[in-house]
Amino acid sequence: MTYLGLDLGTSGVKALLIDEGQRPLAEGHAPLEVQRLQPMWSEQDPHSWITACKSAIAEVRATAPEAFAALRGIAVSGQMHGATLLDAHDQPLRPAILWNDGRAHAECAELEQRADFRGLGGNIVMAGFTAPKLRWVQKHEPEIFAQVRKVLLPKDYVGLWLTGEHVSEMSDAAGTLWLDVEKRDWSDELLAATELSRDHMPRLVEGSARAGGLRAELAAEWGVGNVTVAGGAGDNAATAVGLGLVQPGQGFLSLGTSGVLFTVTDRFASNTESAVHSFCHAVPKTWHQMGVILSATDALSWLGQITGQSPAALAGMVQDIRQPSRITFLPYLSGERTPHNAPDAAGAFHGLRRGHGLPDMVQAVMEGVGFAFADCCRALDHCGSLPERVCVAGGGSQSETWLQVIADITGLTLDVPESGAQGAALGAARLAMLGCGAAAEAEVIRPPKIRKSNAPNPALTSAYAERYAAFRAAWEQRLTR
Repeated sequence: MTYLGLDLGTSGVKALLIDEGQRPLAEGHAPLEVQRLQPMWSEQDPHSWITACKSAIAEVRATAPEAFAALRGIAVSGQMHGATLLDAHDQPLRPAILWNDGRAHAECAELEQRADFRGLGGNIVMAGFTAPKLRWVQKHEPEIFAQVRKVLLPKDYVGLWLTGEHVSEMSDAAGTLWLDVEKRDWSDELLAATELSRDHMPRLVEGSARAGGLRAELAAEWGVGNVTVAGGAGDNAATAVGLGLVQPGQGFLSLGTSGVLFTVTDRFASNTESAVHSFCHAVPKTWHQMGVILSATDALSWLGQITGQSPAALAGMVQDIRQPSRITFLPYLSGERTPHNAPDAAGAFHGLRRGHGLPDMVQAVMEGVGFAFADCCRALDHCGSLPERVCVAGGGSQSETWLQVIADITGLTLDVPESGAQGAALGAARLAMLGCGAAAEAEVIRPPKIRKSNAPNPALTSAYAERYAAFRAAWEQRLTR
């Protein structure tokens, strides 16, 4: 038997087919485009998700036709928070408003006054979440709002295509702000704050549970038999499942375009004062917390764009760091979430002098991202959920120097998986296995083999403590200007 994981990202779709031993058999990819019709807007056509999924799946089928014919289960991981508004005939009423769309900023404070989103939803009302997007539509596109019959998240729209049913799961639903995160159920109070009800919401299942069966039309087209579609997961929860992280005290650090520090907990706990995200995990009776920074490798990409260098070339300029830079870089090029919840925050270099060169600036950028992760560590430690070591993921984790900088600044030991195959698509495929009842959770969700570990250097950790104080002071100075 084989299992398919679909990962619906913002820039593309990945399909991964694995066998019962979780060996990768075939992969497929298809790109997606984001429409930005106005400043702070970010939208996608839901039909483009289906087109991309079809293309990625077709590539898998062409690569491994016999293995695909043995398909038994599918699950989807996906970009979170996107508002996909459907009419009575399940047709999209407008382009989906994505996670990185900031138009609903004004509606956030309004919703905070209407209901206990922080207590029940476990999170600050931010423009990126789903609920304020619906309030924006109600105010600015009332004719659209009046026709809304279902609100789905992006991956759940793909699930509708697969099964013909409206179904979501806990990890993604927690990012709407309509879920009572502790009870793992829709909150009537939070829904009413946006003048919606349970009738507008999909049915909820756990990410590792069966959500439905593959539609007969698709099964016939693909030449497969009865196929179970599992609940799936939001992208970060799926990445955790792909890394084998579902036990309390485990976690990962993602050094991608944005940065995530993810920790697993066995209970619901929130820290909205420091803009920590508190969500359900993709498996039952498990939750997770996240510190999120909006510019991680993107900060180095920005420096590369203005200097005409590739990020890899820039990273290669800094090797074997023996002392912290005297330059302080604030990596808030796209605002910041944890711990500041400051969408208008801006980046800055402090302490630049005539004698500094590009390698000095690169080191400062790496350290600035490391200090932002240290802020996330402080926020998660306040909740008692900070582990001593975490796995690493994301493209930036290929930089040995950058990983060591982050380890030295945060005091975390960073474990680098032996294989780069772990990720959201593998997590989705594992959830598909569980949804089929193919094996027990402990057999399916296994931690990866570790290739190497970056432990903090005590001497540099002490030196960076001083520089971290300067980083925090630079932020405070910007607040008082």
